[in-house]
Amino acid sequence: MATFLIAHGGWSAGWVWKKMRPLMQQRGHAFFTPTYTGIGERRHLANPDIDLSTHVADLQGVIEYEGLENIILVGHSYGGMVATQLADSMSEKVAELVYLDAFAPRDGQSLFDLQTDEVRTRMQAATREVGDGWQVPPNPSPPDTSPEDLAWVSGKRVPQPIRTFQERVRLTGAVDRIHRTYIYATTPPPGNLFKQFADRARSEEGWRYLEIGASHNPHVTIPVTLADMFDDIAQDVDMRNKTAKGATT
Repeated sequence: MATFLIAHGGWSAGWVWKKMRPLMQQRGHAFFTPTYTGIGERRHLANPDIDLSTHVADLQGVIEYEGLENIILVGHSYGGMVATQLADSMSEKVAELVYLDAFAPRDGQSLFDLQTDEVRTRMQAATREVGDGWQVPPNPSPPDTSPEDLAWVSGKRVPQPIRTFQERVRLTGAVDRIHRTYIYATTPPPGNLFKQFADRARSEEGWRYLEIGASHNPHVTIPVTLADMFDDIAQDVDMRNKTAKGATT
């Protein structure tokens, strides 16, 4: 059994991984999908001071209080920012870092640094106009989202504090010693932001690069395919751990 910890994307929460939970349980894995402070069912805690460090601390608490070890840490979209910082600060707990169509920052980069000027300007303008100057309204759902799923997710995605997009990661280099996998969604909208990270993954030494035939939210649109992919990753991690253990005995 592998232990998965999800760093979810922006504006959503643990609920958006609801389809994946029974699928991963059927495959024998523990699957944790906590929600960040200030969004989802924790929206009542929203305030202008919430930043990226707040969301990293949320997941650090899950690891500490659940006693998680040998984690497969999955960062989706904005969650790649959270997962990268978390993996760097708790590298001894992480067996594999998986980016699911996610931002993969280098030291000193924020999510806004990794956006195009056009997208960053649009998000900042919307924050001023309808977000009281500190809440960033959600982006639209991907075009392959079914009407049923669109009805499900649309009413639950909420604005997110802008500081979570402004704060830069501070990395020690510990994350670079963790095996990383990048899963690129191959049905991107025009101007897709994540190709830059897919290109990096293909060229970065030691990274595994995979593709999935969906747009940005495969955990919503094709959860069975994604669960099978996660299961394959878990088997690879298990094999790697057994090999490493054998080499030391």
